Amino acid sequence: MIPTRFYYPSPGFSIYWKNGNGKKLAEKMTGTFPEKKEIEQLVPRLFETDKLADRVIREVYQVHGFKQADQWINQLLDGEKPAHVPDSLLQIIEQITYRPDWLNESLLEQGASLCRRSGSLGLMVLRNYCLMGGYESSAINKPLVFTGALKKGAAKRLTETTEFWVRIVGENAITMPQIGLKECLKIRLMHAYARVSILEEGKWQEENWGAPLNQWDMLATNLGFSIIFLDGLRKLGMKPTEAEIQGLFHFWKYVGYLLGTPESYFPETESDAIRAIYAWTITQAPADEDTLALAKALTLEPLDGPFPDKNWQKNLVYKTHLGYNWFFLGKSSCETMQLPQTAWRIFPPFQSFFVNLGQAFVFSSEKSYQRSILRNRRAQTKVVNAYLESHGRKKVEDK
Repeated sequence: MIPTRFYYPSPGFSIYWKNGNGKKLAEKMTGTFPEKKEIEQLVPRLFETDKLADRVIREVYQVHGFKQADQWINQLLDGEKPAHVPDSLLQIIEQITYRPDWLNESLLEQGASLCRRSGSLGLMVLRNYCLMGGYESSAINKPLVFTGALKKGAAKRLTETTEFWVRIVGENAITMPQIGLKECLKIRLMHAYARVSILEEGKWQEENWGAPLNQWDMLATNLGFSIIFLDGLRKLGMKPTEAEIQGLFHFWKYVGYLLGTPESYFPETESDAIRAIYAWTITQAPADEDTLALAKALTLEPLDGPFPDKNWQKNLVYKTHLGYNWFFLGKSSCETMQLPQTAWRIFPPFQSFFVNLGQAFVFSSEKSYQRSILRNRRAQTKVVNAYLESHGRKKVEDK
């Protein structure tokens, strides 16, 4: 069954690949784009879900409550074996603590290092390219609408997503049970809780949208953190090394594995990642009212959120983010999502020029390279901690 959300070729994303920023991204791909018949073979993924995580929600959280479930998880991640733990929870802990044969910790750290080296630029890419760009897909956003994300506010979701990203890219953090593994399990179970709740409500239209938070959408989200993130860094003047690029894809393959998506779905090269994100984007239906509502909420987040606190700062941040939106997404996407134009769209190209000049110094020595990672990590955590503090949340360490 092909759901109605499968719309080939996508009217919005076709422009991105033919005339927008995707055209330059495609130049880094070897071979040709997949054709419709090849892409249709991926449609079953729209109905695949993380069944083990769903079992944990139904057998643990819905039966024993959040407090008991979280206590068991902490104990199990610490190596303890409490009594009467449901089998589904034991299975998921065993799965995420298992080290796959393909896992390369050196590559993991290379990928995480690139994320830390990106500093505040990386956060701009995540917010204004990866996140806002994803809103143009009306189908992937449906679970957000069903779970009340609009009512909870863009600031909350943005803070939670950024906090997750910043925590797991810390030095060797992704393999630590109480940091990387715990953060990934928390997000995995949050997705499962949303999916179970949506389906139990009985209003989800599977024939139109596929399964909520399905495996193809999860892969697309993962690719946003890898290939789209990489493209955004380059647009802002950074020059990732081949080792960093290889590490970035390895890192997000492992994160995707921890989040419950089959490891075989993840590309390991830049070229394969471009083909994979093309296959998903080129089948997305046109933007709808939910797209516009989510885009507007994210756009107004600096004005509506608790950080920054002064009005002139709020207006400056608001206009700056819009400038990055237009720089990354292009005229067609921004007009589709009704994002206002701003003179600040000329700022990112200037920034890119100076960042590019500084790359020679970054790679002048190993010492300079490591200093760049540490300096930019501090800048990164300073930004996210300001958001976390405004929400009364625990701060992220500089590591």
